[in-house]
Amino acid sequence: MLVLRIAAVLVGIAGSVATQEAPGASQQADAIHARVLTLDTHKDIDPKLAPDELPADPKTRDEFRARFDPTVRGSAQVDFVKMREGGYDCAFFIVYVDQRQLNGGAYRRAYAEATAKFDAIHRMAKKHGDVIGLATSPDAVERLHAEGKLIACIGIENGYPMGLDLARIAEFHGRGARYMSLTHNGHTQLGDSHTPATPQHGGLSELGRQAIAEMNRVGIMVDVSHAAKTTMLQAVAHSRAPVIASHSGARAIAEHTRNLDDEQLRALASKGGVVQCVALADFVKVDKARAAAVSAWMAECGVNRADDEGSAEEREQRRQKFRAGMPAIDAKFPRATVADFVDHIDHVVKTVGIDHVGIGSDFDGGGGITGWNDASESRNVTRELVRRGYTEAQIGQIWSGNLLRVWRAVEQAAKPTAR
Repeated sequence: MLVLRIAAVLVGIAGSVATQEAPGASQQADAIHARVLTLDTHKDIDPKLAPDELPADPKTRDEFRARFDPTVRGSAQVDFVKMREGGYDCAFFIVYVDQRQLNGGAYRRAYAEATAKFDAIHRMAKKHGDVIGLATSPDAVERLHAEGKLIACIGIENGYPMGLDLARIAEFHGRGARYMSLTHNGHTQLGDSHTPATPQHGGLSELGRQAIAEMNRVGIMVDVSHAAKTTMLQAVAHSRAPVIASHSGARAIAEHTRNLDDEQLRALASKGGVVQCVALADFVKVDKARAAAVSAWMAECGVNRADDEGSAEEREQRRQKFRAGMPAIDAKFPRATVADFVDHIDHVVKTVGIDHVGIGSDFDGGGGITGWNDASESRNVTRELVRRGYTEAQIGQIWSGNLLRVWRAVEQAAKPTAR
């Protein structure tokens, strides 16, 4: 195929990135960046996003706004100001809930926390509708972009909040969710996670297979990021529609259980799916000494626990402490760069073609690399793609075209005539 021959040429170019840019290269890349629709499939949020009320104390109010008001240039990696600065047009705002125990009380608590995040995204879109629109279809994404608005979509990271109730999937679709992952860190009622290594279900559970069928029926993209390889391969085989990995890298580039190996990439592509390459530094470049330091710091902060310890606010405080300590680790063990990140894109293109790759930063959930630390630096990704020889059309595919194609295929598969 022509695209595969083009891909081979691109990867050959990528193998020796120029140390000096040609005159005007940045300007050319920035012009391309301004023309393409940029879409990031993974931006985490706090349930206090776009608050209706602010603290009375001025100092506390300023700190609160910096964290939760998307209209100011605050401490989040993605806010409206940074989006405009970086030409970062569209993001899936994520309904994420910690993985905990598999029982009724924990499911109810998870559902309540997921509801709070759905409410926050809708609150943001309602309060600031002159700036950002909520898109529930690819057509809406393109329409809002043409209107000059920023765009929010909704994804669910971890199907855990649905509990054992398949009817929750249609409910989540009604709330605007357009993708849902099967797992996070820790096995769920739907299937095995990439961690721990010892399986619980041997891949998908029976409920997981039923959930995929229901997602296909209502038009929610199936997301296999965080899933065990067995779960991921079974999900691709079981789904009637293409499947996405919303924020995963190439395991051939960085040997990490969160990344997909070549067999998984080929399986995903064989069904028309797309892998959205993740920009979380420790998944982009594996450094064992850095990984040990990060793991020790996580343990000290008490983050990433698969249990019921503490309230949502207490868990967020632990995550804040973790984020505050990361600069010291970054200084000692340099993070991955934009060039390292694009190595993953190159590998996917080489392995399965230009039609099956996209971008999912994981901003505000641990994502960020040197050169793309937040939405304001998004042009640097396009500059690196241009530097390696990708055309404007291909860059448009990577930034949004491939994901929108899959989304449309999922919509089509959900129509009664497609069943």
